[in-house]
Amino acid sequence: MARSPQTRKPAPSQSPEAIPGVPARRAALRLLDAVLRRGEPLDQIAPPILRPIERADDRALALAIVSEALRWLGDIDALIDSATQQNLPEDAKARGVLQIMLAQALRLDLPPHAVIATGLPLLMGGPRRLAHGVFSALLKRGATLPEAPSLPAAAATRWDEAWPGRVPAIAAGIATPPPLDLTLRDATQTALWAERLGGISLMPGHVRLPRGSAVESLPGFAEGAWWVQDLAASLPARLLGAGHGARALDLCAAPGGKTMQLAAMGWDVTALDKSARRLERLSANLARTGLSARIVAADALTWEPEAPFDAILVDAPCSATGTCRRHPDVLHRIAQIDELATLQAAMLARAAGWLRPGGRLVYATCSLEPAEGEDQAKAFTALTPAPLDQTELPEGIAPTAQGWLRSDPGMLASSGGIDGFFAARWTA
Repeated sequence: MARSPQTRKPAPSQSPEAIPGVPARRAALRLLDAVLRRGEPLDQIAPPILRPIERADDRALALAIVSEALRWLGDIDALIDSATQQNLPEDAKARGVLQIMLAQALRLDLPPHAVIATGLPLLMGGPRRLAHGVFSALLKRGATLPEAPSLPAAAATRWDEAWPGRVPAIAAGIATPPPLDLTLRDATQTALWAERLGGISLMPGHVRLPRGSAVESLPGFAEGAWWVQDLAASLPARLLGAGHGARALDLCAAPGGKTMQLAAMGWDVTALDKSARRLERLSANLARTGLSARIVAADALTWEPEAPFDAILVDAPCSATGTCRRHPDVLHRIAQIDELATLQAAMLARAAGWLRPGGRLVYATCSLEPAEGEDQAKAFTALTPAPLDQTELPEGIAPTAQGWLRSDPGMLASSGGIDGFFAARWTA
């Protein structure tokens, strides 16, 4: 980075889209704009935007670029502003191009000349000289990013009030994309699969692999021996215990990770979700793993079961802020937390009426917001609390004083971290 990078200008007759690598960067720019300007979830908007890109590695690169730009957005913007006399508007195209250029250079370690050659064509007819000058000036002075990303001010304020002293650890926990967690169909084969896949296990039925593993090419994928699921996401279903053929309901079940867990644990599962499209993914996942469940496409607020259940898992819709280490876009989208909390309370109240005497109910959200977790549990009095036991959780995560699960991305740092989750359990 000591030498000033040089621009490789395309031939006058050459379309920018004909330059190798430019379509992937243009897709990254479109994805960034969709998240920041329109508030769209990255995992929903990515497939249609990336579909025209032929090469799988180019699609993966575009996604990596926008993910790192979002993960470090505040710090990247601070660098950009430090190199301009007048701050660029937040929605200026030149700022977006610089955001993805700096993400490539400072986080993905791509050569500066390649970043320039594929970035500046995105500004054809625009301020290319400005973008080139800012990028080159920052690299020439040895600009770097901090060890941990700066969280958006609103999120940092909320989480500091809720979890005093945890914000630095949470920020450190999202500094890099997470490892790959697998949930096993047969927990008794944990040691076998950990050895076969070259991973580690943090509790029975779990294997963790380094990130970057090509999922579909791994041993056990084709035969459905496991599925991808963050360790935190696997904990709520575990809290219902073995099924022994009893009836369980998984609310908001798609894409099916918890449904498969319950089926593998011996439950006769009814999987309910109001999205028919997402239920197609659930059906495909069940088919691959050889597990079965009764699939119902319906709204939990209007549906009525034919008979009560022995166990119910309310995996409620939420802001998903606990998944920020794998989905950094959630940090930059406005979550309607109050509206979601109202929906969660309504679902929890309805589900309580579907439980047979002696049955268990688990409520869970992948959120770092107390309004979607602790506050819901405190307000819910229809059933009897059934506190969690340390033996039900991985080493390094203890139940709260109330017997609930609360994890955040700063926990289990030495072994690769964990998503933020809340879960509580009751009996009828």
